[in-house]
Amino acid sequence: MTAQNLAREIVDRLRGLGHEAYLAGGCVRDMLLGRAPKDYDVATDALPERIEACFPDSLAVGAKFGVVLVRSGEAQVEVATFRRDHDYRDGRRPESVSFTRSAKKDVQRRDFTINGLLFDPLEEKYHDYVGGRKDLASRLIRAIGDPTERLAEDKLRMLRAVRFAARLGFDIESKTMEAIQAHSKEISEISAERIRDEISRILTEGGARRGFELLDETGLLGAILPEVEVMKGVPQPPEFHPEGDVWMHTLLMLEQLDNPSAPLALGVLLHDVGKPATIRFAERIRFDGHVEEGVRLTVPILERLRYAKAEIEQVTALVQHHMRFGHVTQMRESKLKRFLRLPDFGEHLELHRLDCLSSHRNLAHYDFVRGKQAELPKEKLRPPRLVTGEDLIAAGYEPGPAFKKILTEVEDAQLEGRLGTKDEAMAWVGERFEAPHGEGRCEV
Repeated sequence: MTAQNLAREIVDRLRGLGHEAYLAGGCVRDMLLGRAPKDYDVATDALPERIEACFPDSLAVGAKFGVVLVRSGEAQVEVATFRRDHDYRDGRRPESVSFTRSAKKDVQRRDFTINGLLFDPLEEKYHDYVGGRKDLASRLIRAIGDPTERLAEDKLRMLRAVRFAARLGFDIESKTMEAIQAHSKEISEISAERIRDEISRILTEGGARRGFELLDETGLLGAILPEVEVMKGVPQPPEFHPEGDVWMHTLLMLEQLDNPSAPLALGVLLHDVGKPATIRFAERIRFDGHVEEGVRLTVPILERLRYAKAEIEQVTALVQHHMRFGHVTQMRESKLKRFLRLPDFGEHLELHRLDCLSSHRNLAHYDFVRGKQAELPKEKLRPPRLVTGEDLIAAGYEPGPAFKKILTEVEDAQLEGRLGTKDEAMAWVGERFEAPHGEGRCEV
């Protein structure tokens, strides 16, 4: 059963028991926009215990707020009792709620008019108490009621307004925008994890450039990512960057993202984050050491936002290696192969492609790497080692720091085609490195 069918079945059963029940929120918005909803929610006047009794395979996921998760196979739908929220004190959630039998009162507590729509799938009828359909037609993100009150209730709504506007290509209604601008610094009161999730969605759900322009316009960018905000107005050498400053270059890259992973999108956002601190004016504008500075800044930014260790490592790698593409045609074969086998190398290559298309538009190095990928199968990029540490120990070498150098140089020779068998490799080691009992050459 699909979530859509499950939602309709829930409405049908609750209606059969004399309750009001409607599809609610984002799924209704997406249906009106001709988009496939990601999930389905049902709002009803039935109390939580009634819902659980009707659907034995259910789970009270928000008992305090009257939210029950109804499941059927892989499908699941959140069913929420009509309610009114009271006394928001932490800028996140109400201290208490009271259940109501009024659908109209229920939608008044929601964030934006386009998310306050209800749909009766049995009668195929929409219920709009907040002007959501008009705002959909006008392509506006408008807070329900007083925008300052709505945003004070849950300050994350400021970021949600930006995300919806960016993803849908809408504008933020003027009074809602003014309220966000007036309270943007208060976003710091929200947990880093919730901010992280919204930033990731802005970067990956579509409209990333528009999203970051709105973050800037609202004042949220400086409150969340001051290291990115200072990119604005930082000039670049026009012979390499005719598009303009570092901020404009980054926006152009964000604009071209196509269903990216969060690490790739963050890599695009932060790949030049080290430039503002390293700019100097010599024979031309230079950013000596901007990669190292970028790595230094990237780690604490992502740690501050509570990104997972694996994501931090990949984003840091994207920042660290993005300038290496300029040297691929001069790399030794071994160095090039090691570069091509970086974890998730496709993301490095895509970042480079976007970097080029958003500046000088010269894809020569991108094409060179794509050609190398085509001619180098996996077994040539990462062949089985000819020599292992165990082999060296068996030959009488003492374990220690020299092992890494020996093994690396053997692999380099193997990657470059100078060694092809284990016997050749061990003979080569004996000639170059101090042999057991002091015999042979020593270059360690």
